[in-house]
Amino acid sequence: MERKWWHDSVVYQIYPRSFNDSNGDGIGDLVGIIEKLDYLKELGIDVIWLSPVYDSPNDDNGYDIRDYEAIMSEFGTMADFDRLLDQAHERGIKIVMDLVINHSSDEHAWFAESRKSKDNPYRDYYIWRSANEDGTLPNNWGSIFSGPAWELDEATNEYYLHLFSKKQPDLNWENEKLRQEVYQMITRWLDRGIDGFRMDVINLISKTPGLPDATVPPGALYGDGGQHYINGPRIHEFLKEMNDASFGNYDVLTVGEMPGATTDDAILYTDPERKEVNMVFTFEHMDLDSGPGGKWDVKPFDLQKLKENFTKWQVALHEKGWNSLYWNNHDQPRVVSRFGNDTTYRVESAKMLATLLHLLKGTPYIYQGEEIGMTNVAFESIEDYEDIEIRNMWKERTEQGASPAELLRAVHVKGRDNARTPIQWDATEHAGFTTGTPWLKVNPNYPTINVEQALEDPDSIFYYYKQLIALRHQHDVIVYGEYALILEEETDIYAYTRTYENETWYIYCSFSQEEVTVPLSHDTSDPVIGNYSESPAGSKEELVLRPYEAIVYRTTR
Repeated sequence: MERKWWHDSVVYQIYPRSFNDSNGDGIGDLVGIIEKLDYLKELGIDVIWLSPVYDSPNDDNGYDIRDYEAIMSEFGTMADFDRLLDQAHERGIKIVMDLVINHSSDEHAWFAESRKSKDNPYRDYYIWRSANEDGTLPNNWGSIFSGPAWELDEATNEYYLHLFSKKQPDLNWENEKLRQEVYQMITRWLDRGIDGFRMDVINLISKTPGLPDATVPPGALYGDGGQHYINGPRIHEFLKEMNDASFGNYDVLTVGEMPGATTDDAILYTDPERKEVNMVFTFEHMDLDSGPGGKWDVKPFDLQKLKENFTKWQVALHEKGWNSLYWNNHDQPRVVSRFGNDTTYRVESAKMLATLLHLLKGTPYIYQGEEIGMTNVAFESIEDYEDIEIRNMWKERTEQGASPAELLRAVHVKGRDNARTPIQWDATEHAGFTTGTPWLKVNPNYPTINVEQALEDPDSIFYYYKQLIALRHQHDVIVYGEYALILEEETDIYAYTRTYENETWYIYCSFSQEEVTVPLSHDTSDPVIGNYSESPAGSKEELVLRPYEAIVYRTTR
């Protein structure tokens, strides 16, 4: 496989609204990010993925874009952005932007024109339909944010499609003129000097012609339209065209967020010969604790299913494509609360989960605060939550008679605001995030979990992440080595090997709160990294792992 700069890179996602507020208005901003670049340089990351900073009415925290080539005033100015780009580059850190082109804001100039009349030149930039003859909606699709996926616009008495919020109308990718405008916009950002794109729900841009009705899941009010827009009929054509017309002409990173993509899909999307995208974000491992009722139907974490899933992706894409590796992002709850132990063994389990992920093959992504072991938050009232997905779900399900107490418990476990509470910089008021009132409450545990504390403790989660990042930069076995699952039947242990040329690394990760003994079949004289200060007990034949222990051994032949 041809070596690329992003193969051994580590990406750090910044959710600007919650990162660092420089002016006391309670909202993080671009100058606030500039103030913390030296912190990120100390961590050792190579790339910042910046969640949307474009001009937006902020219905979905910036994922509803009003102007793709302007900066949201709350975050600063384009001059601030250019300064961030320059200062990051001076430190050897690249900047990847979010690219949200399945939909725009309903306040975008294109949509303002589109809704004026049925014969407006911009009408076909969006997906409009009349009601059916019986007066029902154009089809039965449900919105991913609850409710129907159609909104009536009274000016022309037609409906527009919105897979997400009604303020996020879907763009019509069948329109070639629209596509060319998007590609030109992408190119202008690349010419500005950015280093790539994370492409929001990019595999939803191609819809089945005719937009047919979908199957209605048991107990649901609307059809699951995903069967008609996930990995749609023209998606590969559109991505190849986009690559040829824009980012394919630059040495940049492209990662497509692709819900519902299988390993077979991912091989097609990421095969370098096909020239579509460099890597994809899969969602499968993020759904392992979801029951038949979906995201809010929380079920216990199953390590065996995680092992099966990661192994499937590692093996399938080896030498064929490229994996992205992540536990957390702005849409996912905190992993130490989700798959680890955020109380007694918070530090140990956070380090263990980091070990497991960062020694896999692919490009790792760290979400802000993950490197200090930030946890989920359990606000007492639904009024404390800001996320549109949470609020829409709450309204729909309480109207159907669901128990508010049970819904709140689900929000505590799976709500997106778990990831969006402000970064905990220190133990001062509002965790040092702002001198004002934060847009979203800070997690109350900030006096004991914060960056200042982590930097003062040589055994902190922060410095462990720094070690893992350095290892990836130093060892080809992590970047290009072949993966193999071992100890497959062990129910509390995830163990695997990475092999490259004459070197094999053995990675052991315990998910148990008790000691676990596992068999050994290799030399343990060369430990690489572990999350306990002393080596684990055992003998030549077995290893005794302490609660949430991670240990890595290197062997050569």
